[in-house]
Amino acid sequence: MAMVLFASVVRIGDGLPLSASTDYEQEKDLQETKRHLKGLSKKLNQFPDRCTLKSGPYNVNFIYSLGVGYLMVCTGNYPNVLAFCFLDELQKEFIITYDSKRISSAVRPYSFIEFDTFIQKTKQRYNSPRSLSTKINLADMQTEIKLRPPYQLSPEDLQAINGFSVRAASKYKGIAPTQMLEPVTLPGIVSCVLSILCGGLNLLRGVHAIESILQNHDEDFNYVIAFFLGTAACLYQCYLFAYFSVWRNSKSFLAFALICLSNMYLYELRNIWQILFHVAVGAFMTLQIRLRQPLGKAPDYNV
Repeated sequence: MAMVLFASVVRIGDGLPLSASTDYEQEKDLQETKRHLKGLSKKLNQFPDRCTLKSGPYNVNFIYSLGVGYLMVCTGNYPNVLAFCFLDELQKEFIITYDSKRISSAVRPYSFIEFDTFIQKTKQRYNSPRSLSTKINLADMQTEIKLRPPYQLSPEDLQAINGFSVRAASKYKGIAPTQMLEPVTLPGIVSCVLSILCGGLNLLRGVHAIESILQNHDEDFNYVIAFFLGTAACLYQCYLFAYFSVWRNSKSFLAFALICLSNMYLYELRNIWQILFHVAVGAFMTLQIRLRQPLGKAPDYNV
């Protein structure tokens, strides 16, 4: 059964536990996972601010901001979108309930143990997803996870957490490493080849336009700009297809819009079939970028 098993709130920097859910589970694998959680809580700021760690049959998920980290253990089949919505709710309530001065001045573990009441209530709601009434928040989180997937911690990261390789953890400061994309398909290869062809044609015509301007000063230099912008847009779409980027789909649509605008400006220099070819290739490339998603993306989950 997919469910949230444990959650805790810690202070970034020293890993001081501020609050945690009451837990009577004595299962060996879960206790081992909670030990990983304890080690991880002291090094959260060495990793991206949204991560997932696979630990046997369980997943450890965490987020952090404003000096406080929020961690949870759930079963391996629990949906990512629900896990991070759960953590997001804990974060919002904790920020509203406690001010930063009180958090930084805490010296005893579990100084905010009364927050356990909210954790338990939220855990019960998220363990009965059919009764959840936060469909809009779930949809927003699902979109956010697709745009910026949580970083998957590796066994090497786990070694760094446990103190075997301190240097390995430092390389994850700041932005998460590039996400791997799904394997390239035949339509994707075709779209890349056609896009490079269109970029090459634009580049060639742009060079000829420069030569024409040098020979005849009456020529419009804006044509040169339009050809080179078309080249840049085509090549940028190929880059977006090959590599992961934040707001990847939006960037590909803007590149496609630039292809359309440059071809509209070049209407006098191209016939209708040439324009349609360039626009169709741009549209096909945009579709392939949208279809090629990062590996391990968040599943669709409707409550």
